[in-house]
Amino acid sequence: MALVVTALAVPAGAEGRSDRDLAGGAFAGRHPTELSETTRLADRRALVTGDRTIAMGDADGLYPASGWHIRGEMGGIWAPPVKLLDGIWFAVDGSWLGADTPAARYTTGWGYQRFAYQPAGVSVDRVDFAPDGVGATVIGLTLRSSSARSVDLAMDAHSELMTAYPWGWTTPGAAEANLPDTASTADGTLVFREQGAGHDYAAVVGSSARPVSSALGPDHRGPQDPAVVCPADGTAPPRCDDSAFGKGTGGRLDYSVRLSPGRATTVWFTVAGSDQGLGAARGEYRRASADPVRALRSKVDGRAAVARNTVVDLPGDRLLQQSVDWSKQNLADSVQEAHDLQLRDTDEGRAYPEPVGTLDKARWIGAGFPDYPWLFGTDGEYTAFAAVAAGQFDAVKAHLRSLRDVSEVVNAGSGKLVHEVVSTGDVYFGVNGDAGNTDETVKFPSAVALVWRWTGDNRFRDDLYDFSVRNLRYAVSTLDADGDGWLEGLGNVERTGMGVEKLDSTAYFIRGLLDLADMAASKGDTATANWATTKATDLRTRFEAAWWAGDDAKGYAESIDDPADPANDNRQVFQRHWTGVTPMEIELPGGTPLASPTHGPEALAQREKNCYTGEFGLYHTGSGPTSAPEGNPGPSCDTVVSTVKSERSTYSLNTAVMAVAEGNFGRLGPQEAYTTGNARIQLDPTVWETPGAMPEVAPSPDSPANIDRPFYDRSMALQAWGTYGTLWPVVHQWLGVSPSLGTGALSVVPQLPPNQKSVSGKNIRLGDRGSVDVSATLRGNHLTTTVHLDGTRAGLTVGAVLPAGKKPASVTFNGRKVASQVVQTTRGAEVRAEVRGDGSLTVTLR
Repeated sequence: MALVVTALAVPAGAEGRSDRDLAGGAFAGRHPTELSETTRLADRRALVTGDRTIAMGDADGLYPASGWHIRGEMGGIWAPPVKLLDGIWFAVDGSWLGADTPAARYTTGWGYQRFAYQPAGVSVDRVDFAPDGVGATVIGLTLRSSSARSVDLAMDAHSELMTAYPWGWTTPGAAEANLPDTASTADGTLVFREQGAGHDYAAVVGSSARPVSSALGPDHRGPQDPAVVCPADGTAPPRCDDSAFGKGTGGRLDYSVRLSPGRATTVWFTVAGSDQGLGAARGEYRRASADPVRALRSKVDGRAAVARNTVVDLPGDRLLQQSVDWSKQNLADSVQEAHDLQLRDTDEGRAYPEPVGTLDKARWIGAGFPDYPWLFGTDGEYTAFAAVAAGQFDAVKAHLRSLRDVSEVVNAGSGKLVHEVVSTGDVYFGVNGDAGNTDETVKFPSAVALVWRWTGDNRFRDDLYDFSVRNLRYAVSTLDADGDGWLEGLGNVERTGMGVEKLDSTAYFIRGLLDLADMAASKGDTATANWATTKATDLRTRFEAAWWAGDDAKGYAESIDDPADPANDNRQVFQRHWTGVTPMEIELPGGTPLASPTHGPEALAQREKNCYTGEFGLYHTGSGPTSAPEGNPGPSCDTVVSTVKSERSTYSLNTAVMAVAEGNFGRLGPQEAYTTGNARIQLDPTVWETPGAMPEVAPSPDSPANIDRPFYDRSMALQAWGTYGTLWPVVHQWLGVSPSLGTGALSVVPQLPPNQKSVSGKNIRLGDRGSVDVSATLRGNHLTTTVHLDGTRAGLTVGAVLPAGKKPASVTFNGRKVASQVVQTTRGAEVRAEVRGDGSLTVTLR
């Protein structure tokens, strides 16, 4: 692969135009399309992505060594599956931007980021973006001066051509897989290459201006020379510039830029590369640098299209409304694509055999940045709910197909789902020979059913149906050694002391069986539908007796042990892990949770207490009485002794799961603590690290804020699955949108949160070309649901969840009385009416 760095001339007619003009209106407003930060910029990570690119530095515009999979190497500029540069740096008249002249402001926008600098006598605005479909990052520097002058503009680039796998601790490791880079200049660009061991990686760096001079050498890290180097492991300085794995080299291009008074001059820089040699790298470079103004406009237009779906109006919770807006962008930021994947089982990093197959292309929703940008089963199955609520159907379809495609090759058609797949094609975990994660294999049919219901796409259902059947057949035949129906293997929590059978795997297995039965019935596969329904009915009948941990615990056991001693068979293990919420979180076909109407609310009320919930949401593991030698800090909620230490780390996923669980039981008042928790860590300037990005872990007693930790020892700055806790509660629970387009049905039964009088959503996508607009209002004693369908044909049920203690005196649709029924659900009493066409259902309360 080759990397080329060059500078491009400003496109004809672009000289003197402002960055606002160059962006085609992209920078017109600060809300809701931009968020800015001015404090502690050197301590904050800055991220831009395209579907073929990842670029991470800090909010000053520098590039500290970041990430821990390959310690210190997960930042910089990537064109997955290869890294291109450790970083790119700029100096104006000898003053390095971000160091000699720190950024005055850092701004994240929808599809781009901006930095504002004020070196002596000049203002500099920097914009970074990654065009989709190209392995390249584009950077624009817009310079302004009040007087006519020439400035010396220098650009340093330091290469690091290496693949996303092997990692730092695997066999083989990154240290032996990574080879020294070489550098040269060609046609005003820097060209970096790594060749050997059957590969050819290349990168090209350059600009829209012609350089007046160039230099090559081992350093060229701008103000980060001489580099502080992080060791491969062990104690390290708080901030490093390179890693022990680094074998890159550097180069500089110098320019003279003439400025006119009152006119803006923009110089564009492009970093591009490929793992397919120098010719491919130059091709990526030409595509990205040909018209950067048009490319930026296209990027902004694409993100504007994302924003036009699922437009919500939440007068009583503007923070959550803004979080929905940014969550849609977070999902779009997370889409990744790689080509020519070499599929192999690495045995959790212990082996590196020849590939068992190849995959021409995989496209997916990346889990987290910078250390988890690849394809996961668990992450994608949670994120699927957020993606359909946001109308991002294509991304989640591609994700599920990619999971299927890799699993079929690596697991030889067994039906087992892979867990973790790097952009190289290396499968770290989840093959037939290891324990895998049982929960994600049994969740896969539910993710397929979810997408099928929201899209009505029978071809998609049919494409993944056989694999979905084999998922559950594999689980029954391979993961239930004692034949009791509760599956063995790992779930989401991988902690010591757990029993062999996990609660979350059990809950998702029951849901998966019923979702598969729905799809089977729609296809006329009676045998599969009967098998799955019978199995699920048996497990549901026995579930509460087997898993409820009793009055002291006020919750479900997170696992069950089956030791060899028959006297201890099916022993409950209660450790207060967050997975105890999953029986309330999952929604079975028909709209009911798995947990009983009695136990569900009791367990949720317990989890709301401060031994389980902190400032920003649900802890990984709650606190309570313990016999563990290390103690169990934190308040105690019950008398059940646990040998597991509390883990008061608040993950955005745990909080999302709790938010959804509360909504399934109509507890929208308590739910606010969890939707607000995820919204705050994404949008609250007193909390965020990267403006607008929902992180993996919130600041919490056992997890210090990322901004206070070394760059090589942080959780993810952006983690896609947290959006499950904002998009799904608003769209599915508040607005009540519940499609089953595969069977020709659509239900819209909103529930207004306490003390809120109106919520609405427009352009909520349904099917290929359809959408629904929904509003719910309470005025006096009139509760009204208004529905407008565009391009969607379905049998329509419209209704509302009644406020506690209220009953309907009358029900009308478009002013006329309509037949209705009141149905008691875990959400509360629901008024439902089958109607035809658009209109307003009004319930007069008494």
